[in-house]
Amino acid sequence: MRLLPLQAVNDTIPNIQKAVANVAQDIQQGNISINQLWDQLLAWSFDVGKHILSAIIIYIIGHYVIKLLNYLLARLLERRKVEISVQTFVKSFVSILLKILLIVTVVGALGVNTTSFAALLASFGVAVGMALSGNLQNFAGGIVILFLKPYKVGDWIEAQGTGGTVKSIQIFHTILQTADGKLIHLPNGAMSSGSITNFTQTPTRLVEWTLSVEYGEDIERVRQAALDVATADARVLKDPAPVVWLSQLSDSSVDVIVRVWVNNADFWNVKFELTERFYNAFNEQGINFPFPQLTIHQDPPAPNSRG
Repeated sequence: MRLLPLQAVNDTIPNIQKAVANVAQDIQQGNISINQLWDQLLAWSFDVGKHILSAIIIYIIGHYVIKLLNYLLARLLERRKVEISVQTFVKSFVSILLKILLIVTVVGALGVNTTSFAALLASFGVAVGMALSGNLQNFAGGIVILFLKPYKVGDWIEAQGTGGTVKSIQIFHTILQTADGKLIHLPNGAMSSGSITNFTQTPTRLVEWTLSVEYGEDIERVRQAALDVATADARVLKDPAPVVWLSQLSDSSVDVIVRVWVNNADFWNVKFELTERFYNAFNEQGINFPFPQLTIHQDPPAPNSRG
């Protein structure tokens, strides 16, 4: 607890002593009796207690009313089949607004002038708004996201150097869940103005592998082996058809690129499972994988010369 400065204590004590002396003088002069003082004290305590009790009751009832209104709002949005992204934003915004109204009502029940309190709250809001201008930008960014819909809840996106599934769009942040289960909160201001890659909005997706084989391998045999693996999987789409091209001649390998199209939901399973199948198929057919190597040519030693 912070202690008052010594000067403040010295200034406060005489005021208290003066107030006590005035009450004692009124009692001595008969202006007020002990009973009257006691009655006034009881009346004041009763009035204060009534306000405090009212505030507690209003807070408890208001708390449950807010929970009920949030529940009814959620049911209404679900019944009308409002998009999940809009639901999370609206529920978050309404919940904060109702809590602010509850605070104002409780303060009014305590006997505080709500008009003055509202003016104070507005001034405080302006000060906080100036200090937290970034959050106001995030709020505006959330509205832009809901209207333009670059992504929605359930989409897999990459933004701000992070990739994951959109779990919710709140009034200030978008929450992503990464592939390893982490929850990332990204500010809506940056999300609305930055670059976003949405992998879910298109129904199909390209899967690509670069397979390296040794120099001297028959490229047509390599191509056919890769095509056999790709076309044998029912998840690989026939249109566009899978393709296998010679990509480049590297220092230690001949690189072949394989491209197939799959439905979005099958991307990762096809990516990992076919990688293993390419490896097994190449081994079975005797297609060798390279390893980094360096050939050193050494000149023969010069013949000894006689002086």
